[in-house]
Amino acid sequence: MPRDNSIKSVLIIGSGPIVIGQACEFDYSGSQAARSLREEGIEVTLINSNPATIMTDPMMADHVYLLPLTVESIEKILDEHKIDAVLPTMGGQTALNLCKEAEELGVWERYGVRLIGVDIKAIDKAEDREKFRQWMIEMGVPVAPAKTANSYLEGKEFAQEIGFPLVIRPSFTLGGTGGGFVHSKDDLDNALNRGLNASPIHEVLVEKAVLGWKEFELELLRDSADNVVIICTVENFDPMGVHTGDSITVAPAMTLSDTAFQLMRDTAIRMMRELGNFAGGCNVQFALNPATEEIIAIEINPRVSRSSALASKATGYPIAKIAAKLAIGYRLDELKNQITQNTSAYFEPALDYVIVKIPRWNFDKFKGADDTLGLQMKSVGEVMSIGRSFTEAIQKACQSLENDALGLGTYGKNVMNVDEIIEYIKIPKWDRIFRIKEALMKGVRKKTIVEATRIDRWFINQIAIICDIEKKLGEYSLDTVPAELLKDAKRHGFSDAQIAYVLLKDCSEDEVYEKRKSLGINRVYKMVDTCAAEFEAKTPYFYSTFEG
Repeated sequence: MPRDNSIKSVLIIGSGPIVIGQACEFDYSGSQAARSLREEGIEVTLINSNPATIMTDPMMADHVYLLPLTVESIEKILDEHKIDAVLPTMGGQTALNLCKEAEELGVWERYGVRLIGVDIKAIDKAEDREKFRQWMIEMGVPVAPAKTANSYLEGKEFAQEIGFPLVIRPSFTLGGTGGGFVHSKDDLDNALNRGLNASPIHEVLVEKAVLGWKEFELELLRDSADNVVIICTVENFDPMGVHTGDSITVAPAMTLSDTAFQLMRDTAIRMMRELGNFAGGCNVQFALNPATEEIIAIEINPRVSRSSALASKATGYPIAKIAAKLAIGYRLDELKNQITQNTSAYFEPALDYVIVKIPRWNFDKFKGADDTLGLQMKSVGEVMSIGRSFTEAIQKACQSLENDALGLGTYGKNVMNVDEIIEYIKIPKWDRIFRIKEALMKGVRKKTIVEATRIDRWFINQIAIICDIEKKLGEYSLDTVPAELLKDAKRHGFSDAQIAYVLLKDCSEDEVYEKRKSLGINRVYKMVDTCAAEFEAKTPYFYSTFEG
């Protein structure tokens, strides 16, 4: 079906003030949605209390309101403008919660405004932890043993039934707010009270922790005709226990067998189709037992998520832009691929490269803050890199962190002995990947690192490749380094500055640059074209690499 012509004006709800894990990540989605709707001649009104975003630039919408995200502010806008529909799926959990509150107070009905993209039943089904759990059980999708609690005493009783370690997951929160792990009875009281207070409906899910399992995310789009496409499959470098916003993530998934991938894919599509009245972008998270490949559903977000911006840049597929058009009635097969401009949007992108995202933390500015990573997101930003291999992409990302790191190498922090490193990497911290590399350089066995971190051995093997090249480089000076080794180092993401640092004799970054240029080792540029060069791309973007 073509677009719904009865929709002349749309209100987009933003994500609110900058709170770690909850705000600026959705700026990209809201901006793209506003542009997408205006392309259709729709009058766009936008509310967001955060002036420090692109979303609230006067050029983005016909009317921009810098007001608190409250029902009173919504009513003020509805009094001043004739709004046909509200799009709440572009402002994270903040927008969904506000939309739900306005619905309960009868605001949308009173002003004749309808919800597009998602309905209240779908929001409840996905975001209410108990309803989600019951829904999964009805579908036959495995979930971790759990019970919901609306009081401290209920939570304590359930915790004793389920046993430790536990996860406390508050309903209707974002960025893991109020959530956490409980390893013993001593931690339970504080964790339960914190979770109950964080939830706007005073509800938590007390769940058996599956620590050490692998975590995957699927980004999907669905239209009103029930067509579904999977845009991207993302694998967390860290095992379960670290919020996905605080984990290094990789796309496409690197360690997923085809059998497990097909099971995840089929389950995610089934979940999305049974969500209810929903048209737009959605994020589904799974945990996978590395020993048996058993999967359990963690959550489904009926909105464009934090990961959607990453998936859009990673694949070239404009998720928020297409999601906004699906919300006003278009089908996927009626829309064009924005990059090829001659194929349908009803396709799944093909990646012939590797994407790595590394979060960026600012613990130095928060003296005394606990830098252990867990269920509550603590990063303040992230970097994304593209390479032909995981090793190249991870090194590029490390070079972008602005922490004095020369790739996945030295970053100017204190050096530990072997025993200290092994103990240190057991606990997820922002610099764990650097310490893993340090451990490998010191000769710690890969098996020991896997047992300490529960990180998949494939990733440890990839870091070991970087270590092997670094050790080989350390045997030569700039004058004697073989051309093939230099080329290999560049292919695996070593920067000129990094090579200069690890060579046997001191030399400068400029000298390494001149040396490799003289050997014909030059950057080439590859396309992000959504289709792995199967079709001609009209508006691709590029990344640099060292290949023929």
